[in-house]
Amino acid sequence: MAVVLLTDFAWPDDSIERRVVEAAGHRLVSGPSTPLSTDGIERLVADCEPQAIMTCWARVSQRAIGSPKDLRIVQRLGVGIDNIAVEAATARGTWVANVPDYCVDEVSDHAIALLLDWARGTTAFDRDVKRGHWRPASAKLRRVSELVVGIVGYGAIGRRTVAKLAGFGCKLLLHRASGDPVEGASVVTLDALLAASDVVILHAPLTPATRHLINADRLGRCKSGAFLINVSRGDIVDTKALVAALESGALSGAGLDVVEGEPEPPRALVERPDVIVTPHVAFSSDASLAELRRRAAEQVVRVLGGGTPIHPCNTPKGHS
Repeated sequence: MAVVLLTDFAWPDDSIERRVVEAAGHRLVSGPSTPLSTDGIERLVADCEPQAIMTCWARVSQRAIGSPKDLRIVQRLGVGIDNIAVEAATARGTWVANVPDYCVDEVSDHAIALLLDWARGTTAFDRDVKRGHWRPASAKLRRVSELVVGIVGYGAIGRRTVAKLAGFGCKLLLHRASGDPVEGASVVTLDALLAASDVVILHAPLTPATRHLINADRLGRCKSGAFLINVSRGDIVDTKALVAALESGALSGAGLDVVEGEPEPPRALVERPDVIVTPHVAFSSDASLAELRRRAAEQVVRVLGGGTPIHPCNTPKGHS
């Protein structure tokens, strides 16, 4: 019987994870739903001596990974692995895995919802009417089919966003790691995409190379009045530079599901009337969360049984 530590969770209980883990004959130990500090996670790991760690938002540090005698996998309950010390896991022979495709429809839907909200003014008008104003003549709305939409990143979610936006008749520009052609979109440089796009959607993963990818220089290259959508990771956008671009009018607004500094994002950004903010929920639906939790737990059980992850994010030392 192995010990599986669930560091934290962004849902009401641990019932799905517990059912899968215990059905395989292992023991699940759950931390608090709200993530502990890095030091707190390290103490929790030291106390539990787990063979597997499942983590949602908690930071699993090098020290946490190095602590257990026999740690076989660190499983992310999500897509991004920027909260896990992957190099430390690789060096000690521990798998790191994620569930990269559980929320493809949800995140692409959310990005398009933010685009439509900006183009049609639904949130802004709702706020205005609730304040007692009925001013249809103030409308400055856009025809969606005439928009140029630039998408930065072309993983599973980027591909789904391109496919969905094609149905709206938008002109689609795409910046991706490779320059290979994409049906329905023109592959261009990042600078060319920023200069031509009415809407820029960020679907890139957070890596050292993409941290503050959208900075003051690149915001200065954006088409005047463009709208920025971030449904990937908050740290891809330099918050101070974004506030400055909004204050100057260089951008007409932003739609943000993720914000640098979350869960306590800068008030100077999120309280702006030209910014639409949701609390990192683009991934979420009843269906996606159930799928994520089940598949993550099943992947842990697979590794504890001697198998390899279905979705590995590293090649650990001693594994080919």
